[in-house]
Amino acid sequence: MLKTNNQRISLVLLAIAGAYLYFTYNLPAYAYTQIDADMVPKGLGWLLVLLSIMLFFARDSETEEQRERRNIPRKEVLALLIVTGMTLLYIFLLEMLGFVLVTALFIFFCSWFLGYRQFITNAVVSIIFPVILYMLFTQFLRIDLPQGLLPF
Repeated sequence: MLKTNNQRISLVLLAIAGAYLYFTYNLPAYAYTQIDADMVPKGLGWLLVLLSIMLFFARDSETEEQRERRNIPRKEVLALLIVTGMTLLYIFLLEMLGFVLVTALFIFFCSWFLGYRQFITNAVVSIIFPVILYMLFTQFLRIDLPQGLLPF
């Protein structure tokens, strides 16, 4: 039954979409809105279901070149794992240290690890970008972000 990789992957994606939709339908509803905050997550979940079904029935024969490209070199797998670890560390430290500080450190060290070696440009972007985002969210959109150690 599962002859191609597309069919196997589509079933995994369909299971993920099912779990995702289960959690989105358990989001609390707000009484005073016509379009609730769960509209986008539900739409994305159903889109993933639709695309998974389309992938299952897609007629694609795998060529030798495609099979070769699927093999990821060991060096790149290690880089993916390190960036994943940095992302998990970012998530873990976000509440404790705050959005601006953790985001600046994440951008700086992640881009440095991935090969961007211009230290001053990297540092400036790593500081300015999270500060602008923080100001946009807190001042204009009135959405609180974790402030952490910083006094603002």
